[in-house]
Amino acid sequence: MFGGPGMRWLMMLLGLTLVWNIFTLRPTTPSIDLPYSAFLDQVQAGNVTKVELNDQQVRGVLTTPVEAPAGETVSGGTLFGDAPTKADQFTSTIPTVGDQTLLPLLREKKVEIVASVQNPSIFWNILLSFGPVLLIGGLFIYMMRQQSRGQQNVFSFGRSKAKSHTGETPTVTFGDVAGAEESKRELTEVVDFLKNPDRYKRLGAKIPRGVLLVGPPGTGKTLLARAVAGEAGVPFFSTSASEFVELFVGVGASRVRDLFDQARRNGPAIVFIDELDAIGRQRGAGMGGGNDEREQTLNQILVEMDGFETAVVPVIVIAATNRPDVLDPALLRPGRFDRQVTVGLPDVRGREAILRIHLRGKPVSTDVDASIVARQTPGFAGADLANLVNEAAIHAARHMARQVTAQHFREALDKIVLGTERPVLMSEQERTVIAYHEAGHALVSSLLPESDPVNKVTIIPRGRALGVTEYLPEGDRFNYSREFLRSQLATLFGGRAAEQVAIGEITTGAENDLQRATQLARRMVGRWGMSDEMGLLFASEGAENPFLGREMAGPRDHSEATAARLDDAVRKLLDERMHTAIELLTSNRGTLDHLATALLEHETLDRLQVEAIVRGEDLPPPTKGTAAPITLPPSDRPAPRPRPGIMPA
Repeated sequence: MFGGPGMRWLMMLLGLTLVWNIFTLRPTTPSIDLPYSAFLDQVQAGNVTKVELNDQQVRGVLTTPVEAPAGETVSGGTLFGDAPTKADQFTSTIPTVGDQTLLPLLREKKVEIVASVQNPSIFWNILLSFGPVLLIGGLFIYMMRQQSRGQQNVFSFGRSKAKSHTGETPTVTFGDVAGAEESKRELTEVVDFLKNPDRYKRLGAKIPRGVLLVGPPGTGKTLLARAVAGEAGVPFFSTSASEFVELFVGVGASRVRDLFDQARRNGPAIVFIDELDAIGRQRGAGMGGGNDEREQTLNQILVEMDGFETAVVPVIVIAATNRPDVLDPALLRPGRFDRQVTVGLPDVRGREAILRIHLRGKPVSTDVDASIVARQTPGFAGADLANLVNEAAIHAARHMARQVTAQHFREALDKIVLGTERPVLMSEQERTVIAYHEAGHALVSSLLPESDPVNKVTIIPRGRALGVTEYLPEGDRFNYSREFLRSQLATLFGGRAAEQVAIGEITTGAENDLQRATQLARRMVGRWGMSDEMGLLFASEGAENPFLGREMAGPRDHSEATAARLDDAVRKLLDERMHTAIELLTSNRGTLDHLATALLEHETLDRLQVEAIVRGEDLPPPTKGTAAPITLPPSDRPAPRPRPGIMPA
């Protein structure tokens, strides 16, 4: 920044300014400005030895210095010190009407007369002569350059904006990717083909021209594509599908052509297109918001992928999407995206490996066990685990700690899963209702053998909920039994059932529980065949089209009579599970009261404390220093708050 040409020009300008000031402010001979009459008096007195006449200006030298007249000042002198009061040089102005007696008087007094003519400088003459021409020429050159730059931008408008990475310095390899072992095995063949193409050509095998990575957001699809390029050591062109779409029709197709031309010139190479569904949606979908530009871009991609000369220059396209259901069928046919690799959520071993990668280089305490954290985070994607490690580091920095401890991980996990704690003023009656509500969820789950164990129960407001019950599955589930789902329904109704059994009044706190229970029951009856009334019938709701929302869903695939039977079966299932929850809490009323009282005292109970209460054991009193709950008298109850609810594992 300080050594560029602009800085050198600035230093030169400052130097010239300094030199100009030195010459301008240098010490000069003192001089006074005399009126014309005073000048004539000095000539008559013989005190003038020399004059210089220049038009109407007179400069002269005095024999004896004189003081400045009243109201006049002495110019020139030294830079520092007092200004002079006398001067032996003067200036004066000849009247415009002229004076015919001046020259005879000067000759009479023996004054040396010098005549001069003031000519403009050469620079000024050149500036006056050629200045307008130079100004017009400079303006013309500037306009030509701007026009040329605009033409270059027009011609480069259709060029690809893909970022190119050479294979000489790979930054990501398969060693940096964890939790996706099956996906890495699928992509290993792609890497091996780029490294050893002759091995496959001898056997007549053809590597897939396109690989589509499918999976939920945050599972590492982009990271896998970068790892393939890093392992293969080939150029890697990465872009997003949204960068192809512009206002002008044809620009996207032009950019596709330019992208594949660059890949062929640098082949073998890998082209990665992220979020393929932005341009790969089904053509003619109507409600999908299609336009000519997007469809032309998609057509160009189809043509480019079908026209690869893999025997000459191998170019492999890797694309990623989390919406494979909206893609055009032409993209998925053989010869284009031949292979689809599913990048799913990691299991417990994958989560442990991902955590170990994100813990590299961080000051982590010895009490942090990645395997324990992995078991506590079922359903977390790679991005979620990275966020968990970052939140734990933030909590450690907030507490001025030198290392990230297990406690910081617990706080970070509670914040992500349960929400941020927020102080809310509530009455003792509201706290009691919330305590029984959450105690009902926890107790029903503990009494049903098929339910997930309770990990934590709290009546401290978090996020939008006034109370939360957290469950921790003992292992990853990929298939759910009917008995497990029925237990889930009873657990969801545990809060409402506890309010009826213990309080004798129901509140709005079960809104989220009712919504989730109804959705689960409808899937059990209409999709999974878990109802005796409906049998094995699959009853869709007309919303399978991904381009149509539920409000604009198409017609159902069953009659109105079947829909009425389905509603009756759902209501029957919900009523039966609600009755089960009420029976469980009624027969265990003492345990319910004990659990609610413990929540009012401790505010938060962990798994061991809940299990101890269910066994009939008493908990020790809260330790000193525990924040006392903030309560208000019933007459000062605030406005209704967000409902209490449960948080799924």
